[in-house]
Order: sequence, then structure tokens, then C-alpha cells
Amino acid sequence: MTSARPAGRSVERTRRRGGIAMPGPEVLRPGDAGYDAARRVWNAMVDRRPALIVRCRTTSDVAAAVARARTEGLEIGVRCGGHGVVGHAVPEGGLMIDLTPMGDIRVDPQRQRATAQGGALLGALDAATAPYGLATTAGNVSHTGVGGLTLGGGMGWLAREHGLACDNLLSCEVVTASGDVVRASAEENDELFWGLRGGGGNFGVVTRFEFRLHRTDPRALSVERDFPVAGAMAPAARWRDLSEGAPRQATYTASVGGGVATLGFVWTGDPEQGRDHARSLEALGEPVARRDVESSYLDLQRRDDDVQGHTQRRYWKGHYVRELSDAAIAALLAHDPSVSAGLQAYGGAIADVADEATAFSHRSAAFEYVVATRWSDPDEDDVRMATARQSAEALAPYSSGAYVNALSDDGVAGVHRAYPPAKLARLSRLKDAVDPDNVFHLNHNIAPSRAATAR
Repeated sequence: MTSARPAGRSVERTRRRGGIAMPGPEVLRPGDAGYDAARRVWNAMVDRRPALIVRCRTTSDVAAAVARARTEGLEIGVRCGGHGVVGHAVPEGGLMIDLTPMGDIRVDPQRQRATAQGGALLGALDAATAPYGLATTAGNVSHTGVGGLTLGGGMGWLAREHGLACDNLLSCEVVTASGDVVRASAEENDELFWGLRGGGGNFGVVTRFEFRLHRTDPRALSVERDFPVAGAMAPAARWRDLSEGAPRQATYTASVGGGVATLGFVWTGDPEQGRDHARSLEALGEPVARRDVESSYLDLQRRDDDVQGHTQRRYWKGHYVRELSDAAIAALLAHDPSVSAGLQAYGGAIADVADEATAFSHRSAAFEYVVATRWSDPDEDDVRMATARQSAEALAPYSSGAYVNALSDDGVAGVHRAYPPAKLARLSRLKDAVDPDNVFHLNHNIAPSRAATAR
């Protein structure tokens, strides 16, 4: 470490690669210029102050940061897109490994492969692959981090056609708790590779992802029909029935909020084919509003981006729903109008993959349900969160588990909902092997099976 801290910050001493001086990671402390911006994440409720923020540029920077944290006894948080609603990325008094400088993406159009560094965002991945007519499943919000999405599973508009993001993952470069850098794939460290595909950030810091790409039509269509909530029971039941036999290009979606139920689907591919399929929605009855919006796939990927960015306070709860019964629909429609509740259909290629093939679970789910709320006044925190919890509890009797990326403050109970017992036991054994001291515990934590070593 240099003794001087020019411009209010410190930079690790330079390295040399091929005779060329290379800058080390930027290290920020409280009071440094850029510190507050670096610790800010998507949920404005998260206002923690790490002792150190290490803005890594290389895999070796990450390995050194892990070693430093262990030597100094600091908790480790890992930040990419910063979308985790709990804010695990920002450890109070700990060391935050900031991967955002590591956003490089490389595309091999002949092999239909893409590699993304651990700090890359989904929008950058989409933008890099689109000129070649290629894409892979990559969430619904462009400013989400590739790493967090993929490690938890990775739902997106292409998932019913091509599987989850983790199903298209071919290999990972991982910094382990011991500071070693390993490659995980079907051929190398295959058990670690299994756990990385759905097990979250429990097993190391992934500094590079390699994805399979697919030929993808650059066009898309969003189809929405609005109904007053008071009269939406019959239309929603018919919408559910239509979703069961929908083509894989169609991802059925529903939302309830502000007294309106919106029913429809997103179609990836030829919009004319999507419009043909939209005729089936006439069975829902006469809506109060219709929207058929043709767009590029890239614009579809950006349509749910939040222009309010990191200024809003946020909270959510989620479930998987194996079967959307009439009673479950009634509970959905009874949501408090101040929160937004939504459904997104699964099935298709997601369900084609054997459950035991990856750590990701609940492939038989019909829908993912999420209730979310956002606000700006801290005085509303308790009421807003309580309302979301009450709404989620109404759907709980019809749930079949939870998506780890949709967990919030669920704690150990949430982890047990995300993974069935046999899979959770296998994940714990993997934790024994690669992180027995539970160094990476600021996440939806899978503790080592040996209780004496678990934090």
C-alpha cells in the first residue's frame, strides 16, 4: 500500500504485466471521495458503512481482497449490480469487494459463446451479443448484475425457450475462500459447478462466466389487457388456463395493483406470430384497456428499468406457485392496492432440465409470484413492509417454495423454502469442501454441515 492517499483515496501499488505498469485496485475508506457512491445500492434502505471498499480490476485483485479480509477479520460482501434487496453486498464495518470495474464482455459468434467478467451488467451482455443475432437468458432489468442473477438461477424472457441463465452457463472462474482461483465446469470441479448454478454466492467470488448463446429474433411483442380487480376473477382464471398450453415464445405475466389487474404475455420472436396468439386472449372478456407493444428484444430487456434508480426504498416477498388454483387467484386479487403483485410463468425449457442437474430448485413451478413496494419516506418503512408481508402471507398456502433471488429478510426459513432437504444437504456438504469457515456468509446463507464451524 502506498503511504500517500492522493485525491482522498488510496490505490494499491502498480503491478507490471509484460513490462507495462498496471494499476492495482482502488481502495476506499470512509471519508474518501467516491466512498459514498460506491456503497450505495439499489435499495435506499441499505445505508451501511464498510471499513474498506476494494474496487477490483482483476481476478488477482479479488483473491488479494479475500486474503486481506480474512487476515484482518473482516466480513466480506460482494457487490456487482447491487440489486439484492437485503443489501448483503454492503457489510457494516467489513470489506466490500466491488466488482463493478470488472465489466468486460467478449463474444465468440462462431462458437456462440460469451464470457462476462463478474461485474458485468445484463444490459451490457445483451448489447454485446445482439449485433450477432445472439442472446442468452438474462433477466428482465438491464442494470441487474450478471453474477447475482445467474448464481441464483436466472429467470428471463428467453427462459421458456432456452432455459434459465444458469442452464446456459458453461464454466466459471472462481476465487475461493482460501484465495485459490479455480475453474468450474462440467469437466473441472463439477460439484462446485453444480452448486454455482442456483446456490447463490455461497461458494466463492465468480470473476468470469462463460455462457452458451442462441440465435434470437431481434423482435418482441408485449400484450396486456387491463381489467378492474373487482371483476377480474373470471378473466384471470381463463388467462391461467391459456398459459398452460402456451407456446414457448410466450411468457405469461399478470400484475395487480392500484385496483387494476393486468393479464397478458411477452412474446419473443416474430410479432405477427405473437399477435396471432393474442387472439386467444379474447376469451378473457372485454378489457378496459389493451396494449400490444412491438419492440426490439433489447428494448424489451430495458422496459422494466427503474428510472428512479438507487433513490427509492424497497421491499419484496416471493413464492413459487406449483398450481394457480381459483383460491390462489382470489388471494392475488385481494392484495392491498398500495403494493404491486405479479406472476411470471415458468415451464417450457425450465422444466426440461432434471431437478438434480443443478442446485436451482422448483423447476415444476407454474409461476413465480412477487409482491413489491417502493417508497421514499423512511417514516413509511414499517407500514410498507408490513403490507407486503401480509399480501405474501395470503398466497403462502398455495406456494411450493421460493426463488432464492426473490428472498428478502426470510433468513434460514427462506433458505429452507428455496431448497428441498436433500438438495440443501448436498449444498452444505459442498460448503464443507470449499468454505468450511463460512467466509462467504453475507448471502442467503447455506451454512457448512458441521455446526461448530458455521457462523
